[in-house]
Amino acid sequence: MKMDPEFEKSNVFGLGKENSAFAQFFTGQSYLRPLTAPEPGRPFFANVTFEPGCRNNWHIHHAGKGGGQILLCVAGSGWYQEWGKPARSLNPGDVVVIPAGVKHWHGAKKDSWFSHVAVEVPGEETKNEWLEAVSDEQYGNL
Repeated sequence: MKMDPEFEKSNVFGLGKENSAFAQFFTGQSYLRPLTAPEPGRPFFANVTFEPGCRNNWHIHHAGKGGGQILLCVAGSGWYQEWGKPARSLNPGDVVVIPAGVKHWHGAKKDSWFSHVAVEVPGEETKNEWLEAVSDEQYGNL
């Protein structure tokens, strides 16, 4: 899909490469640009870009202690939703703090590219659990 030139200009960390390693956990096309190297005990930062309509599956960041994720919205417009709660509209400058153990999803709006820097918060016994896809009906009702 052709990228909007205004979005491309505002996506300061760049598009990155097709997120093929995690494609099975996304509806639509996403791109990943790591900003730091993963190191034990340190946060890991990566810019994730979603084509319009792209979103990840419901998922949970588990941790025995600490952990979770922080989203720093960079460009475009997207959604964040926790299980059982209304979706939250996301725009550049928004920050989402996701504690460990919270079932959630995030992605682009239907008519907008979207990028956020995803920060993996260090913790003990951390792991991601990928769950079901956000249905077209759930997404379409936003």
